[in-house]
Amino acid sequence: MFDKELMAKAEEILSIGRERHLRVAAAESCTGGLIAALLTEIPGSSSVIGRSFVTYSNRAKREVLGVDADLLKDHGAVSEPVACAMAQNTFDMTTAHLTIAVSGIAGPGGGSDDKPVGTVHMATATKDGVIHQCCQFGDIGRTQVRIATVHAATDMLLARLKS
Repeated sequence: MFDKELMAKAEEILSIGRERHLRVAAAESCTGGLIAALLTEIPGSSSVIGRSFVTYSNRAKREVLGVDADLLKDHGAVSEPVACAMAQNTFDMTTAHLTIAVSGIAGPGGGSDDKPVGTVHMATATKDGVIHQCCQFGDIGRTQVRIATVHAATDMLLARLKS
């Protein structure tokens, strides 16, 4: 299902998590659960992955993750404040030591001049705070944006685990 590079990243995330007795959780929008699917593709992943959330709609982001309605209204779901709130709130409401959150515009359509198709905001959260990243993948196709997001998200997770 996933390419060798993604599988290798997942193995490394889980290996570091097991070694350090860390738990990881994801809050996903545009990827629709692909990050969790990748990580749980590895047997024994339950020692690191306890739960993840797919919060595709704004309502789900509010009800499940507690993202403030005003953040969504003022900045839109695809924004730094919302991605950071998703990551932080997931951290606060779970026993995870590290969380990743992604929200983006995979296309086709749905983009704007300010937020074109292929725009993805992601954030990680730990006890040491939140780190945000915005990626501009371009209008490369829905599946390709989603897979590029999984690559970038696993890179963020690994960077945070290694810091």
